Amino acid sequence: MGVEVGAQAARARALAVLRIRGRAVAVAVLPAAVAVVLLAGGSTGHLVGLGWDIARWTVGVLALLVLPAAAGFALIVARSRPAVSPTVPITEAAAPDLYRLVRDLADRLDVPAPSAIALTPDCDSWLEDRTHPAHGPPRSSARTDAASFLGRRTRSRAAAAPVLVIGSPFLWWMRVGELRAVLAPVVAGTGPSAHPDIAAARRFVRGLDAAVAAVSTTGRRPVVRTVCAGVGWLARLLLHGCREHAAQMERGVAAAAAERAQAVDYGLRIVAQEQVGLAYAGWDRLLTRVALPAWRMGRWPSRLDAGVVAALTELSRRDRLAEGFASRLGERPACDLLEEPGSIDEATSLLAARLFHGGPAESGPTWSPVDWQEYPDEVVDRKWRTDAARLHRVLDTLGVRRATRGADGGPTLSRVLDHLSDPAPAPDGPTPPSDPAPAPDLTPPALASSLTPPATGPAASPAPPASDPGRTLEPGPHRTPEPTGTRPASESDPHPPPEPPDPPGPPPAPHSPTPFDGDLGDGDLGEGALGDDDLDNPPPQDPRCAALADGLSAEMAREEEASGASHPAAPPAAPAPDIPFWDGGALPLFPLQPPRTPRELLADHVTAMVCCAAIDTVGATPALDWLDGPSLLVNGERATDLTPRVLSLIEDGDPAPLRTWLAEVGIRPEKPVRLV
Repeated sequence: MGVEVGAQAARARALAVLRIRGRAVAVAVLPAAVAVVLLAGGSTGHLVGLGWDIARWTVGVLALLVLPAAAGFALIVARSRPAVSPTVPITEAAAPDLYRLVRDLADRLDVPAPSAIALTPDCDSWLEDRTHPAHGPPRSSARTDAASFLGRRTRSRAAAAPVLVIGSPFLWWMRVGELRAVLAPVVAGTGPSAHPDIAAARRFVRGLDAAVAAVSTTGRRPVVRTVCAGVGWLARLLLHGCREHAAQMERGVAAAAAERAQAVDYGLRIVAQEQVGLAYAGWDRLLTRVALPAWRMGRWPSRLDAGVVAALTELSRRDRLAEGFASRLGERPACDLLEEPGSIDEATSLLAARLFHGGPAESGPTWSPVDWQEYPDEVVDRKWRTDAARLHRVLDTLGVRRATRGADGGPTLSRVLDHLSDPAPAPDGPTPPSDPAPAPDLTPPALASSLTPPATGPAASPAPPASDPGRTLEPGPHRTPEPTGTRPASESDPHPPPEPPDPPGPPPAPHSPTPFDGDLGDGDLGEGALGDDDLDNPPPQDPRCAALADGLSAEMAREEEASGASHPAAPPAAPAPDIPFWDGGALPLFPLQPPRTPRELLADHVTAMVCCAAIDTVGATPALDWLDGPSLLVNGERATDLTPRVLSLIEDGDPAPLRTWLAEVGIRPEKPVRLV
């Protein structure tokens, strides 16, 4: 370990953690030590008498209870499997140039080289300790000779260095020099990690954390559950005692690694950090706007990392803040360090779909890959027609009559427009005579509360974005990976009081401005196409819109339940020696978005119906926009003004803006459309 100030502080904190471990061991062996003293005193004739006999028996029984309990607790801590991040392992044969770059970097930093390299579908990089026996290769044959034992010990020492985990978007977007500069502070963390005190403290903390997770499993017998509760309480107590020391130790390790890495490409590191934030924003936008609609259709894009490059290149053509980013593409990309970048991109894309959406571990009839060239036809067109078919099924359930102007009585856009814009539903029988008495309330109970008229007064200002896709991440050693695609959105109360207004939340954290901080998604026709200004998403106030939105929500829930029952997510197969262990039953680990609100569902389905009518009547084409996802091309140009017109129909019941747009484009709403 070097002489950096951070390294010395980290070692001091590690010793504090080990002292807590030593005190726990001392408490466990204290009754046995006292029992030995009492027995020795009795055998020598010094501690005799009835009182000393009672003390010997009491302490001896206590020691017989405490020692096995302590041994069992230590066994559970030692054998519990620490959590390991899901990654795609990269062997040296698959990326010899990448391994050579990392080793040269370790030599320049005068630190041990990482034992292996793995990729993760995240915009971050960190070191991960996988020296636990549960993460090693399985024992082959029952060889018990001394040579085999010594060979295993030698291999375990050789593999003691942590594994370097690299975010896969970095390899495709960054150049080789930028990747080296970004990885410098991460690789420098192997130096402090090799110190025995820091390594022992980390093993102790990870063991306690793994023990807490192991005993938290439900479905055990009452006796076992009681024992597990005691083990969990003791492990949490020890974790609480060393929490502050462990956190300060990790900060010291990160500070020491950053200090040591300053001598390597320091100027290039500053420039590369801009690319880190840009890659983060592009990856987040690609997952939420492009990949998520495909995953919901049972298709997973097989080239997500290549899509990041396409998305950020498209950004450089649209936004002046991104000028110059595409000029870097003439340099050698970091993905050239891989022998087969296509197959690795496919593996990380499948892992991303599994982590962020909960898809199966392997391809199948209902879970197949899709290329970017096939995305408009296989995903966009299919999604729109599926949503339009669901919309008409719900209208049939609500008893809405089909439009008579259609050529063959098929599903038409006019049916949707008339239902959402008519002042009152058309009666099936003769019109009853006028009655001065108020009409009875026929609204379903579930929708009665949504019919409360809104309070008059100034409109509330739009809520600030719940997350900042443009924040820049500083990779550091032993950083716990954060869910990149997770973007929690604020869900407002469906029946908010008119006043007082909600207090403003804390200001967003400062970050480096990126081109994604602006609004580039005016023409977004994908799922959740309401934009950041509509995060409140109150339910539609009109009873027809509310009934239709609730019907769509119920239909979506039934379809998802039926799909989950008929095609359950397959558990992960037996992992290879270097594939991490993780629980496949709690997928998705990092959901990208919360469930869509009824308002969002209704807007998406009405938009899909309009797009289907445009495709079938005026020859419009579905397309993929790298920044906004599914888009509609009319006469070769994107339809960028459709979403506000659909919202005007849904929220205000005013079809005039949408009908005007349909007339300008030449779409005939009375013509039947083709559904799935």
